Amino acid sequence: MDVTVADPLVGRELDGRYVVRSRIARGGMATVYLALDQRLDREVALKVMHPNLVDDEAFVSRFTREARSAARLNHPGIVQVFDQGSHGGVVFLAMEHVPGRTLRDVMRDRGPMTAHEALDLLEPVLDALAAAHSAGIVHRDIKPENVLIRDDGRVKVADFGLARAVGAATTHSQTGLLIGTVSYLAPEQVERGTADARSDVYATGVVLFEMLTGTKPFGGDTPVQVALQHVSSRVPAPSSRAAGIHPALDDLVLLATARDRAERPADARELLMSLRETRRVLPGPALDARPVTVVPEPHQPPADAPADAPAERTMALDAVTAPTIGPAPARRRRSRGRIALAVVLGLALLLGVAGWYVGAGPGAYVRVPTVVGLTQAEATAALTKRGLDAETSQAFSETVAAGSVVSADPAEGARARKGSAVQLVISRGPERYAVPKLAGLTEDAARAAIASAHLVVGKVTRSFDDSVPDGKVVSASLKPGTKVRRGTAVDLVISRGREPVAVGDWVGKPADEATKALQGSGLKVTTTEAFDDKVPKGSVVSQDPGPGTAFKGDTVKLVVSKGPELVEVPRVVGMSAEDARSKLEAAGLKVSVTSVFGNGGGRVIAQRPGAGGKVKPGSTVTIAVL
Repeated sequence: MDVTVADPLVGRELDGRYVVRSRIARGGMATVYLALDQRLDREVALKVMHPNLVDDEAFVSRFTREARSAARLNHPGIVQVFDQGSHGGVVFLAMEHVPGRTLRDVMRDRGPMTAHEALDLLEPVLDALAAAHSAGIVHRDIKPENVLIRDDGRVKVADFGLARAVGAATTHSQTGLLIGTVSYLAPEQVERGTADARSDVYATGVVLFEMLTGTKPFGGDTPVQVALQHVSSRVPAPSSRAAGIHPALDDLVLLATARDRAERPADARELLMSLRETRRVLPGPALDARPVTVVPEPHQPPADAPADAPAERTMALDAVTAPTIGPAPARRRRSRGRIALAVVLGLALLLGVAGWYVGAGPGAYVRVPTVVGLTQAEATAALTKRGLDAETSQAFSETVAAGSVVSADPAEGARARKGSAVQLVISRGPERYAVPKLAGLTEDAARAAIASAHLVVGKVTRSFDDSVPDGKVVSASLKPGTKVRRGTAVDLVISRGREPVAVGDWVGKPADEATKALQGSGLKVTTTEAFDDKVPKGSVVSQDPGPGTAFKGDTVKLVVSKGPELVEVPRVVGMSAEDARSKLEAAGLKVSVTSVFGNGGGRVIAQRPGAGGKVKPGSTVTIAVL
């Protein structure tokens, strides 16, 4: 927090609305103040451009356009732009005031961060950038100072479009300009001064490198030397600077910082998906391990900035005439005589060559024609007519027909050198991807297929299924082959296998009651009957399986009692005693003979139980013989 009280703007009222209360910070292009918006009675952050920029009418015009573009961004992770205006030679932006700290402050406090900390902070940054890229807006100056962390932990990205506005306003009077912060410049920004969504991806990768290692990837005595290393050298793996960094994190940083922008993720949303996948595959110990720096940070160029300036400022660097050799060093060099003069001249020559390289050579300036909406052939012809070249890349667009120009950089009306290239983004039409076939895949395979289709996994629920094995996809919320936008969420239902069912103890209980209960639980029931002396008729004698757990669809076999087994007593009255005995014994009965008058060889005159009665097998039938 800046405690300077002598600032002439403190206490002033701007535009009849904003009362400047205090200075918050001072950067390379602007000073930020805390102010009160009297109209809405709220605190805002006023970003006031430095006077050297305000004197340029082209800057003010471009600044206004960029402010309007930034104001259209509506995302919880982007610092909202409320207003833009000028008053008494002061050009300003009124923005959301974010109480808290910058990512740079957090990095100074913590040093190298754990993967968990770094990915947690970077994920909302990429989410915000993804929203901007979808709207066709490129940040151009991603760095820790532009990532704000509220006191409640929420992360916001600031300063969309500001570097572009400054770049467009200053390039007509200076050659070899690099707009941005040299430690985070993508190679194409250094070589051609152009930027697209992949330039933001590069800068974000450098920020992740710094979060993990506590160091910047490149150093040098001058900003030009640092910038040129982004062109000539590849960003090293973080594990080469700090111990304890998992290879998956190396892969993520190297993917984002590929020198060839065609090898980087196309935009922040693609990098965000890679980040989430990296987090998913990292083991717990690797997420929580704090790296230890083993290689010190390369020498960084002197800031030449006041004490309240951030660690490294956004700047418009003239590689030929402003090699960041300050006046005091220059005087010291001149005082060293002819040898020192020769060294300075040699350095100036070297920087001059570097400036020519960075600026793509001298040439006259022309205005970039209107090409947005034209076909690629029409746009190329229009640029050729002005003496400009066209370099193309492709991007999806919801509003511009396939084959036509979505955007140009430099934009319509900007000044560009003859012979320089205008970056044209050609529409591929609406971005749509086919939903892959997911049913029957394992959960990991389904997640990989969804990610490969540029979609995301939505809600995952788990349910029992009789036919799909445990751990495999039962169904998805979208049918295979359905064309949907990038990032569309696909919900999954994952099988828990067959549903277990409790099987109670039904022995001795009514069979119809057992059957009803078991079938109600999703089980099948088969029954057989058997005589049983102890179990009442219609009740369960035995069951298979017994009490315990089965699965839905399994069969439970019940043996149902027919009651005790009975035999019918045959009629033997009138038969001879011998024949009666044979018949009764054949029926499984025992025989007791009672003789009348002691005559046991006569005929049966009576029997007990009588004929037709039901008795248990082995019961005794008494016959009377006369």
